[in-house]
Amino acid sequence: MLDRNLAVLYGVTTGNLNKAVRRNLDRFPEDFMFQLTNQEVKNLIFQFGTSRWGGTRKLPYAFTENGVAMLSSILNSIRAIQVNIQIMRTFTRLREIMGSHKDLARRLDDLEKKYDGQFKIVFEAIHQLMALPTKPKRKISFDLKEKQARYGKKNRSGK
Repeated sequence: MLDRNLAVLYGVTTGNLNKAVRRNLDRFPEDFMFQLTNQEVKNLIFQFGTSRWGGTRKLPYAFTENGVAMLSSILNSIRAIQVNIQIMRTFTRLREIMGSHKDLARRLDDLEKKYDGQFKIVFEAIHQLMALPTKPKRKISFDLKEKQARYGKKNRSGK
């Protein structure tokens, strides 16, 4: 996401967001944030039709998912603080879930060893239920629903 979009999201000005980033550059390695090039900015202007006389005077920063999360820890707005608290709660909950999942898997392995072949089908079904679901990959393309006109060819009636 671009710095100006994140500034709106976190309830700060783009200038204040960029000042906070410059003060904390060691928290933003290349895989967290990078600055767009002149060509990339020109492409954005062309894509979105932004006027030449308005807008930014400096090259904008783009943030990855990790950079967006890191921003919440350095900005001092109400929304940034709420986002940071929610991130911490989410990580704590994920760790708890992963720990309980490992404990459950260990217990299941112990039971499997104890009852060996008697309940093999039951254990296989439980393992399948515990496996993380895989989402089918979505096709990224445009599908044309209408028939294309045949240019340069006459139809059967001779027209």
